[in-house]
Amino acid sequence: MKAETFVGIDVAKRELVVAVECEAEGQYEEFSVTNDTRGLRKLVSRLKKAQPVLIVLEATGGYQLDATLALAAASLPVVVANARHVRDFARSTGQLAKTDQIDARVIVRFAARIRPELRPVSGPEAAAMKALATRRLQISRMIVVEKNRWDSALKSIRPRIAKLIRTLERELKSIEAEIDETIASNHIWCETDALLQTAPGVGSATSTMLLTHLPELGTLDRRQIAALVGIAPMNRDSGLFRGRRMILGGRASLRSSLYMAALVASRHNPQIASVYERLVANGKPKKVALVACMRKLLTILNAIARDRVPWSEAQCHS
Repeated sequence: MKAETFVGIDVAKRELVVAVECEAEGQYEEFSVTNDTRGLRKLVSRLKKAQPVLIVLEATGGYQLDATLALAAASLPVVVANARHVRDFARSTGQLAKTDQIDARVIVRFAARIRPELRPVSGPEAAAMKALATRRLQISRMIVVEKNRWDSALKSIRPRIAKLIRTLERELKSIEAEIDETIASNHIWCETDALLQTAPGVGSATSTMLLTHLPELGTLDRRQIAALVGIAPMNRDSGLFRGRRMILGGRASLRSSLYMAALVASRHNPQIASVYERLVANGKPKKVALVACMRKLLTILNAIARDRVPWSEAQCHS
């Protein structure tokens, strides 16, 4: 049986600390490279020779993106793990100290013991599109914050706030135009975007977030896709105790967009509205009912992407 090699990479702004472990042979290696083009070339070259079965990096505020794209382009098996999952694993093994070298060792052990599932890594075009969608969301939130500040600001300050709002709104329009151009240039994105927007409550912003932050849409079943987004109810039971089910984890920015879409749909779409009204009539809190609407909406959007049919037909397939 061939020895399996695993790689853990601790990511920082300027440096990547790498731990390579070959369990069967008891071999262990550590090295560092700079987090730039030259360093990434060295990293890819060394890891190609090691032939690992799995490479794991933590999601580290975007600093992992270039390394992930470089490794994926070299057809190396790379996974970006949730940082909280890695820290929980470290605590479970009694590892409380934290340095870059220790973190790399923890990540390689996480890779070998947990073996997170490999998923397709988005290419450079998809990564750029995701960054644009994220930036649009950030600027939209900044505009809301500044408008709220304007309401309570002194009259002498209001013109300054208004000026900033106008600047942000211009930037938002520029980003939206670039997103529209990018979608139009890709026939698959263009078709999927048009299909998703047939769903009442789903506009351009939500559709773009789904395209960029949920590439698995249409490839998983309804339970898997709900768990991935973080809107699947989790049990909290122990012995005779029956706790209230709740949602955990998932992709927070995508969940926010889906929440707004479900909120609109619960008021203007008969199918989603019926779910909301039935649950509220049965005594469910309104937020719980809205989460159920999010799941229903996502299930149908998943069917739209899978079967390539508009909203009206997808309800029969979901």
